[in-house]
Amino acid sequence: MESTSAFAAFTSLADASPLLAAMLAATVGGFLATTVGALPALFVGSLSERTANAMLAFAAGVMLAATVFSLLLPGLELAQPMFGGPKPGAAAVVAAMMAGGLAMFAIHHFLPHEHFEKGHEGPGRQSRLARVWLFVFAIAVHNFPEGLSMGVGAASGDERIGLGVTLGIGLQNLPEGLAVAMSLAALGYSRAQALGVAALTGLIEIAGAMAGAGLLSISQALLPLALAFAGGTMLFVISDEVIPETHRAGFGDSATASLFVGFGLMFYLDVALA
Repeated sequence: MESTSAFAAFTSLADASPLLAAMLAATVGGFLATTVGALPALFVGSLSERTANAMLAFAAGVMLAATVFSLLLPGLELAQPMFGGPKPGAAAVVAAMMAGGLAMFAIHHFLPHEHFEKGHEGPGRQSRLARVWLFVFAIAVHNFPEGLSMGVGAASGDERIGLGVTLGIGLQNLPEGLAVAMSLAALGYSRAQALGVAALTGLIEIAGAMAGAGLLSISQALLPLALAFAGGTMLFVISDEVIPETHRAGFGDSATASLFVGFGLMFYLDVALA
């Protein structure tokens, strides 16, 4: 009953104000989840590389399942009648997914940012920006598509899509928030500053959510393509950002196991939400 009530309330909010529903979803699944996840950084001494990689790999597994089951498959289901059948519907979804991935590739190629393990990417290696802010910018680039996905899901009017995406991204933001805060602390920032910066990166997801909901406010007919586009941005982040980071330090076995756990948990929760 409680789950049904939550679905009904979420759907009513999305119908009444898609932008408000998107803001609420991103605030809970993005900002609050990241902040709560980062809180242990105030008390935990340090994380081993193996533990940090396992946490990020778990997040990648959750993100991957949410991308498939809450974005791409619902997008395909909606695209089939709109485009005249399974084959043209699938082609449209694949095209939109590729467009999302290419958009993220362009952002990574043209905007300077820096990763904890991969190092500098984009132009301007001698940028005047402090190195830590290039890290923060990389996290923001990473978080924007998550917010975009939550915004599209929340504004879709489909409670399963909206809650599924928000739950999945919220779950992965918990370990990710801690990993980010601990990494910032390791760079010399105070624990309070590391927590504050990690929380700040969660705010980026609200901006992404508003962009996603704003896109659907133009035309609800864009929903299947918007879901697939958001799925493409998420796939790029998973493949280009998260998974390489988790394998770079040589703990591939535990990272792979954690990814399976995260994917399996989100798979189960997606079925349970149905």
